[in-house]
Amino acid sequence: MKKISILGSTGSIGTQSLDVVRNNPGFKVEGLSTNSSIDKLYEQIEEFGPRHVSVGTEEAKYELLRKLKDGGIKDVEVYSGESGLLEIARDESEILITSVVGMVGLLPTLAAIEKGKKIALANKETLVTAGEIVMKAAEEKGSEIIPVDSEHSAIFQCLNGERRSEVERIILTASGGPFRGRKLDELKNISVREALNHPNWSMGSKISIDSATLMNKGLEMIEAKWLFDIDMEYVCPIVHPQSIIHSMVEFVDGSIMAHMGTPDMRIPIQYALTYPYRARNNVEKLDFLKLKSLTFEEPDRDTFKAIRLAVDSANVGGTMPSVLNAANEVAVELFLKEKIGFLDIADSVEAAMEAHTVKSKPSLEDILEADRWTREFVVSRRI
Repeated sequence: MKKISILGSTGSIGTQSLDVVRNNPGFKVEGLSTNSSIDKLYEQIEEFGPRHVSVGTEEAKYELLRKLKDGGIKDVEVYSGESGLLEIARDESEILITSVVGMVGLLPTLAAIEKGKKIALANKETLVTAGEIVMKAAEEKGSEIIPVDSEHSAIFQCLNGERRSEVERIILTASGGPFRGRKLDELKNISVREALNHPNWSMGSKISIDSATLMNKGLEMIEAKWLFDIDMEYVCPIVHPQSIIHSMVEFVDGSIMAHMGTPDMRIPIQYALTYPYRARNNVEKLDFLKLKSLTFEEPDRDTFKAIRLAVDSANVGGTMPSVLNAANEVAVELFLKEKIGFLDIADSVEAAMEAHTVKSKPSLEDILEADRWTREFVVSRRI
């Protein structure tokens, strides 16, 4: 019986992770966390019986404690805030699923690595902002980092048993989001509802907006650089609207290995939990006879400049990827609150990058400071 804990258990990846656990008797839930979805967390506590949980604020903590008392549920330790996430990360579990959204996942991931845990990584911002620090720490502590993102899981599986020196390039597929084929003039008045309407995947609001701007693909390119120790010039995005091929690896001899399957996140989640083994599941299997076509096209980097900004930030290095990430997080939040327009998201990121003074070879403190500065900068542009 393997013990697992989940940061962000009430979100899209977290709930699907628990569905995987529900269908795999070999796992026991040790810890869970949410920011503010107290009712959903309470239901998860009832079903999975974790020893401890964490919520976003002290107010949420006392609300959950009251619900637990009224429901007669005892022996559950309740934490809150950033320190609560660290408590879950350092618990007795063997595997930590990091499915929180944003920079908040960095410190708990490092704390779990310090304990030598296996990390099922669904928080791409951790490697975008501090990839060198995180990967070095994982190597020193013998902590496995297994990607959960469908694209990176695909690459990870394609590379099993292969020599990294024989990799020519990594091909990251992208659905193109809900606005594939549209030009700038057609995106000026995009609503939040339209941007959240992803054509293939069921995801949380932040990643859905990132998919609409194609920033998600830019972040994934940076993540791939660190996960697979490859230069950015060899990480190539390609639009594949059907989302059947999840990514590909091209080798020096011209061979290309592709990972295919139905667009269901439970597949890469389960693989991260069971690696290096595979387990049966009840996920719908791919039926080739029902596939009409698989098509590919170049991303429109002029209309969706987020990819260019992400590549630029990675090439500059230092604290710049942290600025890219923080500016995007704040801008997406402002868009979701209808305080800025859809095109303002990438414009906000670009402005922050232009205003930032980069620190090369940053410490963790430098990265956190760049994150803080960027958030203040983006908000101040709207005042």
